[in-house]
Amino acid sequence: VKVGIAELDIVKTPDTIRTSGLGSCVGVVLYDETKKIAGLVHIMLPDSNLARAETLNSAKFADTGIKALIERLKIEGVQTFRLKAKIAGGAQMFKFTSAKDTMRIGPRNVEAVKKELKKNSIPIIAEDTGGNSGRTIEFNPATCMLNIRTVNQGVMEI
Repeated sequence: VKVGIAELDIVKTPDTIRTSGLGSCVGVVLYDETKKIAGLVHIMLPDSNLARAETLNSAKFADTGIKALIERLKIEGVQTFRLKAKIAGGAQMFKFTSAKDTMRIGPRNVEAVKKELKKNSIPIIAEDTGGNSGRTIEFNPATCMLNIRTVNQGVMEI
């Protein structure tokens, strides 16, 4: 199952779930090892207070996207205390001469995701964040492994 930018979805074994184009965006995988089910949200921005549109796309923001993904998983019978997280992305894609906070979208996305996961008592089992290269990730709920392809750096599993 492919998840686009500012989208979320869930899968059950034997399916896998993937997203590409993770630059400053953060891919958040929430999974339940027992039920072999996983969800993925492709976070673009740290906070829904940054929303400009009338209708809010909850998957776009860390604070609303993680909450929406948890709700989708609960509908499938997942108990939140069983959820674990793996995250990737949050690169600083461009070099800026000013150190203005608004330009630090990648690091701010990572901070916001971690804050939201902590608020929901979901442990981060593994992460591959930061740097300055884009990533494509694919999660397999059967093995609970996150495959990460990083531009110019090859493939790794966490």
